[in-house]
Amino acid sequence: MNEQTLVTRLAQFADAARVKGVGSELRADAARRVLDVLGNSVAALDSPPAAAVRTVIAEWGGHAGATALGLPGGVPAPSAALLGGTLAHALDFDDTHLLSVLHPSAAVVPAALAVAEQRGATGAALLDAVTVGVEITVRAGLAGYDAALGNSIFFERGLHATAICGAVGAAAAAAMLSRLDATGIAHAMGIAASMGSGLLEANRTGGTVKRVHCGWAAHAGVVAASLARAGLTGPPTVFEGRFGLLQAFCGEGADPAALVTGLGDDWKVREVCFKPYPCNHFTHAGIDAALRLRARGVLSEHIASLELGAPAAALRTIAFPPELKARPESGYHAAFSGPYTVAAALIGGGGLGVFHEDFTDTAARDPHRLSLAARVHCTPDPHSDEIFPHQFPAVLTAHLHDGRTLTERIESNRGGPQNPLSDSELALKFRLNTAPYLTPTTADSLAEITYHLSTAPNLDQLLHPLRHDSRNWLRHCGIGEQSGSAE
Repeated sequence: MNEQTLVTRLAQFADAARVKGVGSELRADAARRVLDVLGNSVAALDSPPAAAVRTVIAEWGGHAGATALGLPGGVPAPSAALLGGTLAHALDFDDTHLLSVLHPSAAVVPAALAVAEQRGATGAALLDAVTVGVEITVRAGLAGYDAALGNSIFFERGLHATAICGAVGAAAAAAMLSRLDATGIAHAMGIAASMGSGLLEANRTGGTVKRVHCGWAAHAGVVAASLARAGLTGPPTVFEGRFGLLQAFCGEGADPAALVTGLGDDWKVREVCFKPYPCNHFTHAGIDAALRLRARGVLSEHIASLELGAPAAALRTIAFPPELKARPESGYHAAFSGPYTVAAALIGGGGLGVFHEDFTDTAARDPHRLSLAARVHCTPDPHSDEIFPHQFPAVLTAHLHDGRTLTERIESNRGGPQNPLSDSELALKFRLNTAPYLTPTTADSLAEITYHLSTAPNLDQLLHPLRHDSRNWLRHCGIGEQSGSAE
């Protein structure tokens, strides 16, 4: 690949970062993302999709090259990435890039962790690869953003950009950690572009397949890097070509220049938002507003009705079909419901506002929550439409039985660059996520280790406690001892 195509420019950018590093500020940001992914992953150990993936990778077996949470011993790096990405996205608690509507770290970090462990990479090399992988994932998503439409073309077509773009970003990270040069990194991304796929229909009508999208993207990235190392090649025009990724998935509305404009100077990774609540990001501003109303003394019994105003594009996910959003069929589907999440926050949720216990099947059937959710009416809000998708805003108006009307408007949802979570808040989220499995002391120690990964000679100190506890997790998750066949 000697010609200057988009993939070669991205690969040269990745190779330069592999050789020179990305700098202390971006490494610190990447460490926060690693911590967030690990905490979200541990919290998801009991999820049915994770159990299904564990069963499959145990059946596959293979060389024990990387850590797989919830299984004893190790598994091949692609299997570890598949499980890691599934866990990272299973509870919808993973970070989000708002404009491209994708979750980059859940695909990139598990792939990077698996290959870094397999290759004995330093903590700094891991952080550099995570940074570049997330950056490329986001830029690929931005290439599918239509400013006139005001939304992602991937999303409008029912495609999960995370699953498609995440495979490419994961491949770049895995190739960097495999010590491939620019040519090899380009081939890895070109190969991975044929592997990424994901449909969003499960968000609308049911099914758990979406939870494995990030796992498959991570798996694809690791496999693509391995194939590139073995001599397989990808097309040089994999992004911009007539049958390339952007034309195939986004058509004429794609913006290929978004992949490289300002590359290395304008870091899109800084725009990626952490989630304080384990639910669809479109619901977060409504939760923020509900928590503010609650802080003002508004209780569910005071409320005659509620009006949730949000961007029209967001409402297609969190408000329709109205009858399903008012009475979600499961805890998972409750995480995609504007009415339910507003009700949960007003009644009083856990964690940083609402937490995992608010999205169990039992909680989703709670008559108190459903009664309040039935009083939430969702409408498009013109001011929110002006801001979206650069922010995910909302306005919540409560009409009280005493005749008062109270309103809270959120323009910058919590966890984003304008309203960030602190290191201590992210460490608290990690501690709460891992509480069923790790002691507070162990959780705090792991958070401290993660924040100092840039000086770590390898990942042993980070991953050893997770490997050490894997048999306890195995019993907790109810997987039989035969699952150990992956060792």
